[in-house]
Amino acid sequence: MGSLCVPEEPFGPLQYPNARRDESVVDDYHGVKVADPYRWLEDPDAEEAKEFVQKQVALTESVLGKCETRGKLRQKITELFDHPRYTVPFKRGNKYFYFHNTGLQAQNVLYMQDGLDGKPEVLLDPNTLSEDGTVSLKALSVSEEAKYLAYGLSSSGSDWVTIKVMRVEDKTGEPDALAWVKFSDISWTHDSKGFFYSRYPVPKDGENLDAGIETSVNVHHELYYHFLGTNQSEDILCWRDPENPKHMFTGSVTDDGKYLLLFIDEGCGPVNKLYYCDMSALPEGLEGFGVRNGPLPFVKLIDQFDARYLAVANDDSLFTFLTNKDAPKYKIVRVDLKEPSRWIDVVPEDEKAVLESACAVNGNQMIVSYMSEVKYVLQVRDLKTGSMLHKLPIDIGTVYGISARREDSTVLIGFTSFLTPGVIYQCNLGIEFPKMNIFREISVPGFDRLELKINQVFVPSKDGTKIPMFIVGENNNKLDGSHPCLLYGYGGFNVSLTPSFSVSRIVLARHLGAFFCIANIRGGGEYGEEWHKAGALSNKQTCFDDFISAAEYLVSSGYTRPEKLCIEGGSNGGLLVGACINQRPDLFGCALAHVGVMDMLRFHKFTIGHAWTCDFGCSDKEEDFHWLIKYSPLHNVRRPWEQHPGGLTQYASTMLLTADHDDRVVPLHSLKMLATMQYVLCKSLENSPQTNPIIGRIECKAGHGCGRPTNKLIDEAADRYSFMAKALGATWVE
Repeated sequence: MGSLCVPEEPFGPLQYPNARRDESVVDDYHGVKVADPYRWLEDPDAEEAKEFVQKQVALTESVLGKCETRGKLRQKITELFDHPRYTVPFKRGNKYFYFHNTGLQAQNVLYMQDGLDGKPEVLLDPNTLSEDGTVSLKALSVSEEAKYLAYGLSSSGSDWVTIKVMRVEDKTGEPDALAWVKFSDISWTHDSKGFFYSRYPVPKDGENLDAGIETSVNVHHELYYHFLGTNQSEDILCWRDPENPKHMFTGSVTDDGKYLLLFIDEGCGPVNKLYYCDMSALPEGLEGFGVRNGPLPFVKLIDQFDARYLAVANDDSLFTFLTNKDAPKYKIVRVDLKEPSRWIDVVPEDEKAVLESACAVNGNQMIVSYMSEVKYVLQVRDLKTGSMLHKLPIDIGTVYGISARREDSTVLIGFTSFLTPGVIYQCNLGIEFPKMNIFREISVPGFDRLELKINQVFVPSKDGTKIPMFIVGENNNKLDGSHPCLLYGYGGFNVSLTPSFSVSRIVLARHLGAFFCIANIRGGGEYGEEWHKAGALSNKQTCFDDFISAAEYLVSSGYTRPEKLCIEGGSNGGLLVGACINQRPDLFGCALAHVGVMDMLRFHKFTIGHAWTCDFGCSDKEEDFHWLIKYSPLHNVRRPWEQHPGGLTQYASTMLLTADHDDRVVPLHSLKMLATMQYVLCKSLENSPQTNPIIGRIECKAGHGCGRPTNKLIDEAADRYSFMAKALGATWVE
């Protein structure tokens, strides 16, 4: 039996399970001894770890059973979720392909149609592949002239993928099956004989492995070419680099079919190497490499990790790239492979806006998107000169997809915002004055956008830097501190948080009277690479300072009070939440940390964790260790009432969310954090002042987030937000 905390209402007394502490596990980091008493939770196959998970699941269910709004939230979120949704169609040959969900289908269904006015027909329905909807599509590619579809299948949300092939015309499956694929694109050669893809070697015990629950490190990525109708063992090894086992490779065939571009990444940072192979110059074609099994004769165009290079277009050897080389907010450049030392700026860096993307279209035009103050701007420019041709009007929100081909004049553009479920615009660039016409619009029955309003504020952080934050709430909400408030953040890996539609957040605003807020803290990409670097490596504390400043603003401006404020984040955002509840336990009433990186000293030892050292650093290096140990959530759980004697403070009601098949941020992070928080705050002393619950929501047959079926999405939203409502004392309003 566990020790008894005697909480006050609202949750009542909780009996926390015992978790063995192994005091003998102590690591030496550059002369500093660091204990790791829950190291045994790193083994997902250990019976003791499984028992720990089962007891935590039971505890969490007992807590959620006391959350009165759980059923109402599930019902209302389900009602609003039940509306047709579409992705932006893309074109191959004369056919368009897109995903569609009628509302509550577990997985989106892949459709195709002839032209934009053709009759849609189902090409592939993932819902037929599993009874519970946990098999999802991950990565797909249609060959030239739409002859074949290659698609990756993921089970239970794992990053591992198996690639299969279908003949588009009659929807018959080919025998091809490529296993142990991860972090891979699929790129067809124009003869439709096969495609390039990336994979890892078969793991040890691969035959018996439940892919997705293993934690072994992912190294020795390799690029292969697969000929249709052959066994995977016959695939051509196109590139490997045994001397750099952590490098990752992506192969991409250019639009003219002539070149294979090889993008090499060393981590998640916005830098890559770039090699190319002129496939038209291979005397025996790719078939000739089947005997000697590669590597292909790549030419090294960029052979250092100092900037990001993304291909926009090429005219034979003349290439156009999007890059941040000497341009933190990005620019468009051109180089002739025949003169690789001569680079020309086509669209120079804009000092006030980040160049997000560029896409060649309509012969010698390109459509470019900028982000200015977290707002999207769309332009049409000349591909060769870079000169501005048109500005395309777009509301305040997010351009989430641009689908265009160089030979076509039609562009399809996906748009969403906090109050716009989704619009797909069709724009014809072949006329003198292009217009944004609505091709498809997503509507949500029962949702009235006029009931809510959006406000963007700029909050001074600890060092005075202005941090953008969006605040959404009902029109008639008074700023008297009485409202629940949800503050969401990420702050890492150059990722920008931009406005998007969320059914569950709309329900919070409408039925719990809540504000929901998005803080664009440093570490993200909202203002380019300088903004990213300001929250990375030795500057990581800046992310937490920014987020805490945003929370303090919401309190001081009357939006909420600390006991009514919930913070939420996932992955790197889960780390954000974990660090902030350690640093400012007095500031929050609830915390929801999804799949967070909690052990900052050992994250690089599992699956793809080594790729994150570009943002975090690595405890193997002494300098890095000293900044990591200062904020690592697992290593900084303290009793607030001892830190601030007299001012009795406890941690917020906390829910750590993870899933058994998360093979990106493996569950051990959340499990070790959960055991540590429960022990330090509740179990290690009698009558602990920690009366707010510390629980974990541990899901089965789910991963880091991608591919989760609709019912699981709804159940999780109802669970976490009913927990939030109970913790914050929020009442339901019809």
